[in-house]
Parts: sequence; structure tokens; C-alpha cells
Amino acid sequence: MTEKQNWSVSPGQALRGEIEIPGDKSVSHRAVMFAALADGVSRIDGFLEGEDTRATAAIFSQLGVRIETPSSSQRIVHGVGVDGLRAPAGPLDCGNAGTGMRLLAGLLSAQNFDSVLVGDESLSKRPMRRIMDPLAKMGARIDSEPGGVPPLRIHGGQPIRGMDYTLEVASAQVKSAVLLAGLYAESETVVREPHPTRDYTERMLSAFGVEIEFSPGHARLRGGQRLRATDIAVPADFSSAAFFIVAASIVPGSELRLRAVGLNPRRTGLLIALRAMGADITEENRSEHGGEPVADLVVRHAPLHGIEVPVEIVPDMIDEFPALFVAAACATGNTVVRGAAELRVKESDRLASMAAGLRTLGIRVDETPDGATVLGGQIGSGAVDSHGDHRIAMAFSVAAQAASGKIEISDVANVATSFPNYDALARSVGFGSFTGS
Repeated sequence: MTEKQNWSVSPGQALRGEIEIPGDKSVSHRAVMFAALADGVSRIDGFLEGEDTRATAAIFSQLGVRIETPSSSQRIVHGVGVDGLRAPAGPLDCGNAGTGMRLLAGLLSAQNFDSVLVGDESLSKRPMRRIMDPLAKMGARIDSEPGGVPPLRIHGGQPIRGMDYTLEVASAQVKSAVLLAGLYAESETVVREPHPTRDYTERMLSAFGVEIEFSPGHARLRGGQRLRATDIAVPADFSSAAFFIVAASIVPGSELRLRAVGLNPRRTGLLIALRAMGADITEENRSEHGGEPVADLVVRHAPLHGIEVPVEIVPDMIDEFPALFVAAACATGNTVVRGAAELRVKESDRLASMAAGLRTLGIRVDETPDGATVLGGQIGSGAVDSHGDHRIAMAFSVAAQAASGKIEISDVANVATSFPNYDALARSVGFGSFTGS
């Protein structure tokens, strides 16, 4: 279990400078997975050195894949092919990584050996029925604890059938689990979504030589294909950049450049929402890294006003809502969020966690089952609970930059799962002090 840590975060000054955000977590997970399944040796640059992604790399080492670390944020993966994974000697620990567990469940359900996926206290409470049910339709056998929570006990040696499946709830993780199982199916697998979700899996499978058709809300691949080793440059993680984007937007006098941030169109709903609120965010030096669009983001302080967040962009910003709630707390007027029930089953109930914390800090928040209305005002000082959720913890550290005094944030150890050394990088551009306990 991760040792409990707390922060006391002080207001800072105008954010200035040019920074590099760590590599994209979603891309890092997939890069090491697909490189492990490929024929040949792949090099990954920009790999996120976080606890979640290291857990995924460690799992593939347990599955018989040799992975070298020539330097920080680099991996050289000696792929074993789609049929080369070996039975692990014990349980496979995903740590706090919901992405890792859900994608691995799809992949491991098609192997000829049994496996068990476990996680930390937070992950062990997260719902896995959403992947177990579609995978069962493909022939997989996966057992869980009561309520569909981990550990997941996966029975190997099951023939996997392709299928044409429509997701009940838009989820890139569920889509990816089905597609990974579909690699081993004798026939074609088609996934349809009620709303388009992030297409990291589709883009990266294509980069590894898999023939896959995909468009917003739809993906199709045939089973029996092999992956070809390739080199991957991981872009900077947009979800991690989101905290600095909001901080520079709300702190007067700020001007901050974030270099080479991944701008996957299924990921950047926050930019649409913030620009609608009046944010000053420009894109420069656009290019492509590993099939993913990237650009420098230049963010300047601007007065924000409340909006009704368009429901159609909600799936494209689901991990950025903690940051958005802080922007809404600093905006003039009401910001209304609907269609975001998915937030209640993330690392914490993010709607409840953000609402409770902001109320403690003097901001009015009215919750609904699938969203909230936030009335902007002056953020005060006080003590809030992150509930072990890294994004909640970072969001309240951003709130502290616009607060009237210190904000005490409990249970922040899991920040290291997605953004190692976040506090040091934040201080380097003007955030106030982070004192820990």
C-alpha cells in the first residue's frame, strides 16, 4: 500500500517559463504493451516514468518480455510476438492503473495460460464488469470479486470469437480491451460507440503494422494479425498539461509555454471548453509524434466566464474535469456540466470529491447525478481530501494558486502514478510552496 502523504500548498505568483510535461500515460501504457507483442525490437522515447506505467512494464517482464532501460524515459522492448507471452509465476500487480488492468484483461483473456490481475486499494474498488461482460461475449472467462471489482482471475485457453459490439457507455478502455482480444479472434471484431472516444489504441496498432479501420465512434480489425516492431516517440501528456493550462489561465500576469503536448482530437475537449470560457491558449509548432498530433501550447492569463459545457465534448475531456472545475470556480457566473456520470467511477467519485472540496473552500457547487453547476467566486483556504485520486490532488494545488490562503490537501501519494515530480515542476514556474507531511 502506498504510504499516505499530504500537501500544504501556498498561493504563488504569475506563472512564467517554458516547460516539458512528462510523457502521455495512455500512450506509454500502449507503447510497451504493443512493443511486447511485436516481432522484433522497439524503442520507446518519452516513456512516462510513473508508477502506473512502470507497473505495466513490470507485468510484461513477468510475462517473459525483456525490457531494457538505457536511460530515464527510454525503453527498449524485445518483442516476443502475439503468441510468445509466457505464464507468470504469480499475480500481476497493476498498481493504480485502471488503463493497464482493463487493457490487460482483454489481452490476457486470449492467452493459453491462467493469470490474475490485482491492484492497489483504489483500483480494487473500481468497476470491471464493463470489460468482463463484452469479453465474455467473445468467449473469455474472467472471475472477479463480488460487485465486479478486482482481483480479476482470467482463465486461459478459451477460444476467442470476433463480434460486432456496440458499447453501452463510451469508454476508450473498454473499446481497447475488446480490440486487443479481437487480435486473437478467428474472425473480425467491430466496436461501435455511442460517442467517439480516444483512439490511441487504433492509432498505435496501425503504427505497429496492424490493418485496422477506424473513424470517430467506429473501429474494425480482423484477428490473426501480427505486430511489427517500431520506434515510438511519446508526446507530452495532455491530461497532465491540463493543470498548468488552467493555472496559467487563472493567475494574473501568467504566460506559460508547454512544449510538444499531445493533441489527440479525442482528448482535447478541455481546450474547447476553456476557450469558450474566454481562455487565451494558442498552438505553435504543430507536428506529429508516433502517429499523434502535437504542438506547443502558449497560455496567457485571461478573465474566464461560466458556460454550459457542450455535452458532446464531455467524453473528450473526462480526465480533465477536476482541472475544469477549478477554472469554473474562478470564472464569473455559472458553469454547468451534464453527461459526466463516468466521473463517479474514476479513481474516486470525482464529482463528489471536487464538489465537496470546492464547497469547503467557499465555492457553491450543486451536484446532479451526472454533473454539477459551479458558481464562480473567491476560492478560500481550508483542508480538502483528494481521496487518493492524483487528479483531485493536483487540481486543488492549482486552486491554491488563486486562493486567499493555503490549501491543505490530504492523501496525495498517488500523484506519482501519473506525474512524478509534479510539485517541483510546478514550483519552478511560479506555484507557491508545497510542504509535505
